[in-house]
Parts: sequence; C-alpha cells; structure tokens
Amino acid sequence: MPDLTDKVVLVTGAGSGTGRVHCERFADTGADVIALDRSEATDDLLETAERVGQRGRRCVVGTADISDLAEVMSAVDSGVTRLGRVDIIVANAGIHTPNKPAWMISALEWQRNLDVNLTGVWHTVKAGVPHIGPEGGCVVIISSTNGLRGTAGTAHYTASKHAVVGLARTLANELGPQRIRVNTLHPGAVATPMVRNPATYKRLRPDLDNPTEADAIEVLTARNLLPVPWVEPVDVANAAVFLASDRARYITGAQLVVDAGLTQKTT
Repeated sequence: MPDLTDKVVLVTGAGSGTGRVHCERFADTGADVIALDRSEATDDLLETAERVGQRGRRCVVGTADISDLAEVMSAVDSGVTRLGRVDIIVANAGIHTPNKPAWMISALEWQRNLDVNLTGVWHTVKAGVPHIGPEGGCVVIISSTNGLRGTAGTAHYTASKHAVVGLARTLANELGPQRIRVNTLHPGAVATPMVRNPATYKRLRPDLDNPTEADAIEVLTARNLLPVPWVEPVDVANAAVFLASDRARYITGAQLVVDAGLTQKTT
C-alpha cells in the first residue's frame, strides 16, 4: 500500500458512497482528511469522520454546496486552519439527474449539472490549490466513462464529465511547474446508490414493469469485458490513492479508467 503518512487530503462529496470510501482508503495510507459535503449530509459526514478516526487519523468535516464558491472557500480554509495545509485534492462530488434526450433536458437540469460537475470542480481546485506547499501535491478529478464517450440520454452529465478532462489537462500545464500533478479518474458503473436504485433498473430494463437488481445486472454485465456488472467504490478509491502517491510521481495530465472494460468493448 502506498505511504501517505501525514499528508492532508481534501475530499468533496465525502459523506457517503465513493466519497466516504476515498476518505477511508486515504486514512488507511496514513493521511489526514478534510471531508466536505452538503449541509444536508452533516450526519453522514460525522460518520465518515468516525471511520477515519477508527483508522488513527484526523478528519475535519465541513459543509458546502460546491456550486457556491464562497461556501467552498470557507470550508476549505477552516479545514486548513485545523490541519495546516492540503497535499492532495480529490474532487469527487457530482450529480447524475434522470436520463432524457438532450432536447428534453430543462435549462435548470442542464445548468445544475454543469454547476456541480464542472464549476464545482473548479471551485474545489481554486479553494484547495493555494494551500498546497512548495513540495507539490496532486489533484485527482473524478470524471466518468461518460467523460470519454457519449451515451444517449445523458447530454448534461456527459458534457460536464468531458469538460473536466479539458480542465484537468489545462491545470496539469499550469500547475506542473509547482510540482502539482493533475489527473482524471474514469469509473464505469460503481456499486453505489447512484446505480443501485429502481429508476436505474427501469432505465436499463424498460421491457419489464418492475425490474429487479438481478435484471439490471444482466444488462450491466453484458456491457463489460470482465464478467462483472460494476466496480466497487474501493476500486475507484484505490486508483485515486495510486494517482496521489509517489508510485505515480510522473503521471500528470492523464486519464485513468476503472471500468471493467466498458469503454473497450467492441461487441
């Protein structure tokens, strides 16, 4: 396991799902955590902090809507006051609203996806990067396989996830001289509530009135090269830890895909 002892990692969307697992895995490597999420997730954030503490590391929690720059700046500054600095940024928070054709997406849905999935990432970087010291650090932006290919019914989500790749490539150019590496991470389906829910099952199996998870698993498995329906949150977190570690010390401006072969399947 990489050694990130006494590093400080900033994680957004840290209250649950993959965000919480990021916090746990970075704590396993010896890092302290600044965990951010929306105010509605305060109880979940406290649970994340407890799990980090069980691993012998410190966790400072903060609430912010990442689409609000002032809230993000305040929460990050507060965390840095407690932990001293930032070494690693994991821009994880994101949303995926219901699927529909591009011309049927409302202006509000379109804007909210961009506000969170793109502008929120920029806010996170803008708030966190000034706290990275002269020894350098790492930014990991969580994109998606939708950041590498188009998928019908997801124009707002796909556009935002493509856009953060361009943002990351530009940041890699800008921050390289400061020894700050920037990469994107592209999961396929992940076993979180964003995928494991009745609405997704119905989207995957519109031929059934009341599809079950087992019905959806058939479709999801058929999309991948490996015979699995999804990756686990820990698989994504392990990739983030790798990108943040010295084992990836010369990797920047890259896109790391963790998708069980989804984007490479040709038939």
